[in-house]
Amino acid sequence: MFGFKKIKQVEQEPNSQQAAEQADVRRLEQDVHKQKELLEAEKVFREGVVSVRDIIAPSSLKVETNFLRLNDLYVRTLFIMTYPRYVTIGWFAPIINESLTLDIAMFFYPMDIQIVLKQLRNKVGTMQAQIISDHEKGAPRDPITETALRDIEYLRDSLSQGTEKFFQFSLYITIYAKEKDELDLATDRIENLLGMQLIYSRRALFQSEQGFNSTLPVGNDELTISTNMNSSPIASSFPFVSSELTSDEGVLYGINRHNNSLILFDRFSLQNANMVVFATSGAGKSYAIKLEILRSMMLGTDVIVIDPENEYRHLAEAVNGAYINVSLNSESKLNPFDLPRGVSGESKAEDILRSAVITLKGLIRLMIGEVTNTEDSLLDRALIETYAKKDITASSDLANIKPPLMSDLEELLLSMEGGEDMALRIKKYTEGTFAGLFNSPTNIKVDNQLIVFSIRDLEDELRPIAMYIIMNYIWNIIRSELKRRILVVDEAWIMMRHEDSSKFMYALVKRCRKYYLGVTTITQDVNDFLTSAYGNAIVTNCSLQLLLKQTPAAINLVQKTFMLTEGEKYLLLEAGLGEGIFFAGSKHAAIKVQASYAEHQIITSDPRQLLEIEEAKKEFEEQMLSENEARTGGTETFSA
Repeated sequence: MFGFKKIKQVEQEPNSQQAAEQADVRRLEQDVHKQKELLEAEKVFREGVVSVRDIIAPSSLKVETNFLRLNDLYVRTLFIMTYPRYVTIGWFAPIINESLTLDIAMFFYPMDIQIVLKQLRNKVGTMQAQIISDHEKGAPRDPITETALRDIEYLRDSLSQGTEKFFQFSLYITIYAKEKDELDLATDRIENLLGMQLIYSRRALFQSEQGFNSTLPVGNDELTISTNMNSSPIASSFPFVSSELTSDEGVLYGINRHNNSLILFDRFSLQNANMVVFATSGAGKSYAIKLEILRSMMLGTDVIVIDPENEYRHLAEAVNGAYINVSLNSESKLNPFDLPRGVSGESKAEDILRSAVITLKGLIRLMIGEVTNTEDSLLDRALIETYAKKDITASSDLANIKPPLMSDLEELLLSMEGGEDMALRIKKYTEGTFAGLFNSPTNIKVDNQLIVFSIRDLEDELRPIAMYIIMNYIWNIIRSELKRRILVVDEAWIMMRHEDSSKFMYALVKRCRKYYLGVTTITQDVNDFLTSAYGNAIVTNCSLQLLLKQTPAAINLVQKTFMLTEGEKYLLLEAGLGEGIFFAGSKHAAIKVQASYAEHQIITSDPRQLLEIEEAKKEFEEQMLSENEARTGGTETFSA
């Protein structure tokens, strides 16, 4: 039995091995099936997941021979082919500063210095042999070959000394536009800017897709079009160039946000010292100008301010300046008929009188409204006769005169045929509601480094007239004595609403340079200012511009006027308090206005901070008073 069982077991062994193999096959098939199910499930899952690539990928891409259609945009790539013998530092800055949408890619491929030196040595040998051969043949010298030989020798010395490196340099520019014609114009513009510097570019024909891919931020150079260059010219093409507005002398306007350098500038060093400031309400425009006033006074500059909102009173008190309140109830009076003491070419009484009559005609039109041509001629004659009644003529000595008043002009118009209507319209300024403000002799005598004229308490109807008269009074002071001065006109849009006052403002800005005066024009209503007939002309005659935070409603007009790039546009939209763009001549930079703690305490316009300062002053005065009484036994008083 034992032997039988053994034989039976041996016969069953092949069957069990086969079954095991079949079980393994089944398990393997099951594993493969499960793996397929997992792959299918993962595929389904991935189809429902949004990746970053899905978000940034364009909806459509159409490849043409010389451009791409990327969604609704037209795209074209340029590559730089040749460079001149010399390139200036920052030659690529005009391309960067163009108000175009561009993608720029630079590729640097370092080369083995030993191989470059070997090639240059062979090139030198060839050129020297050519020069010697030409000399032996009696041929004239070739200055191009000799210049190239000197350049190669200089490059060999620099490479051998390690002061220069050698690269293959590729530069690609991809241009985006909404229309095909716009793309062609932008391409021509870039090619012309490069061609002006003898740098020649080509369009990536039949390689539009490769050119577009080469300027994507993935670092793939699919065009592989390069030029041999050493370190210095490559460094000059570096696009991230920030403007420096630092000089040896001048006023500290703020911090350059590009490189944290100081924006230190003397406005009188430019072709004119005029400045325009545009910003929305609360952006810090008055804060920036008060800071400039404070720092300019430290350098000996006189400052005159027209303050419509009582913002400069705290500053005037802090520096012992003159603060003049102009209102119907004020004791300060200004006579619009005052005449200046002439200087230089305007010392003739005839010229001064003519200028005064023209200015007064603008003022009268501002006071009484539009006048006909007949009334204009009549008004001109009446003004001349009004001065003549006070013995002020073209041949008079203006040193000792008594100017007429508005009531004298009204009286003369009443006596003239056709002047009754104008006289009646003037009467409300001599005897009516507004009497007293413009019909009294001037009783203001200012001899101070800072003079502030406040018109906050004036009615809105009188504000343009008062600003006109104040500016005429200031203009007379400026023409009488040549001195370095700054005139600040805050909320200048008030004057720009009327043609005569805006014309006077423009004439002042245009003529002030020869009187050593810089006019600072501040406004928050950009649309009213720039759409005025003289607004753009005033901006053109200002060498300094300060743009702070802008509103979306005004940003397009500001961008068009100052030719801002898209990046600068969004910088102004998102700017914080005291942040913006500072223009000085042809240079401009992003600025952050910063003041010291002591300066901030003087110039701040924040009502909350002003209340805190006033409370601190009262507490200090009360503390000093109590200490004084305790020390003296109450027999003396303390005057703050």
